[in-house]
Amino acid sequence: MKIAIGNDHAGTAYKFAIVKLLEDLGHQVINFGTNTTDSVDYPDYIHPVAGAVENHDVDFGIILCGSGNGAAITANKHQGVRAALCWSKELVELARRHNDANVLSLPARFISQYQALEYVQTFLNTQFEDGRHQRRIEKIPVK
Repeated sequence: MKIAIGNDHAGTAYKFAIVKLLEDLGHQVINFGTNTTDSVDYPDYIHPVAGAVENHDVDFGIILCGSGNGAAITANKHQGVRAALCWSKELVELARRHNDANVLSLPARFISQYQALEYVQTFLNTQFEDGRHQRRIEKIPVK
């Protein structure tokens, strides 16, 4: 799989761990940064991830910021992006099964690195259930 990842300063350490995990699993990772802990504006790093998902250049996106909220809000401005803010394994599973989430937003200040890695694996290994959920997803875009 091809996966885009982006983060602000709060998510840098987790991002490096996630990139290593993904590469160890054989995935291709596009890192949109940042690679430092210097304060940055999260939209500068989240828009490129969401754009790559929107344009079908990647299969999935993973985004991180302190709360995960700003990252998710930013990503969801892109057509066809369904970014889910998740802080538990159950939320990750439901986001994939019921919402066909294609971007995982993680709150770096509220979960452990271990949890972040677990959630990424759950996100990639959980399949969309389709059926009635597809009908609902088709109603999301404003027409």
